[in-house]
Amino acid sequence: MKSAWVVDSAGAPSLQQAETPKPRPQQGEVLVQVRAAGVTPTELLWSTTSQRKDGSARTHAIPGHEFSGVIAETGSGVTGYSVGDEIYGLNDWYADGATAEYCVTVPANIAPKPSRLSHPEAATVPIGALTAWQGLFDHAKLGAGERLLVHGAAGAVGVFVVQLAARHGAEVIATASARHRDFLLQLGANQVIDYAATSFEKSVREMDVVFDGVGGETLTRSWSVLKPSGRMVTIAADSEAAKEERVQKAFFIVEPNQQQLIEIGKLLDSGKLRAFVGAEVPLADAPCAYAGKVTRKHGYGKVVVVLGH
Repeated sequence: MKSAWVVDSAGAPSLQQAETPKPRPQQGEVLVQVRAAGVTPTELLWSTTSQRKDGSARTHAIPGHEFSGVIAETGSGVTGYSVGDEIYGLNDWYADGATAEYCVTVPANIAPKPSRLSHPEAATVPIGALTAWQGLFDHAKLGAGERLLVHGAAGAVGVFVVQLAARHGAEVIATASARHRDFLLQLGANQVIDYAATSFEKSVREMDVVFDGVGGETLTRSWSVLKPSGRMVTIAADSEAAKEERVQKAFFIVEPNQQQLIEIGKLLDSGKLRAFVGAEVPLADAPCAYAGKVTRKHGYGKVVVVLGH
């Protein structure tokens, strides 16, 4: 038996504790003993949490799709990984997550854990860094020397957008609260706009790329600061169901990618990329983390559920 938290969809989604059979990896799968899992509170509301790929109802889903841990068992046909290997990764959204003692995944979704990082630090990386990488380079095709506006720059994704874009040679303009100004400048931002004090439209124009992590009115106002050839990418949840064609084209959802995780891991190990833990909580306190009731020590960084070592 293993201890896990599952989503109770009755009424407002919440977590309930469950003792479930220890999963067994099938052919081509690996079993991971979870050491830490990143928390994305909105995951409880995602359609993939309550529905299967075929549209049928999904019940008792285990959240926490980004994780760091140790391979405990391999299924037949698995190559490249062995029992005892330390890994980190991002599970398919329809698979059970890692807010549990064990989770099952496939080798294509994981990579060796960056050796410089602890398990909690590594667990903050996959969703944020892969989203930043895919948004900047796969979708926006950001080039060196281009001008980038980042909304939500101190968020779980934004911190990686700023770092990766700056390393790529872009001019990075970030919107965030005033208290995060120095932090974002240290990460590589060239300019930080306090969104509470200044309308960004008054400060920037002719942007090559806007990376939107906020949505709503912020996204709507952002179209006006793009060049005619500019590109918009948005990860804001309210954009997924948008009827406006340009918003539909701008919206994307991150996908697991082993090669990108490997490259991100190299940057983390070399110190060229940094990860930030906002707070660590034990497995027993996972509901508090998903309810947003955990105070982050610096106001930035991801909350992580940590299991025994």
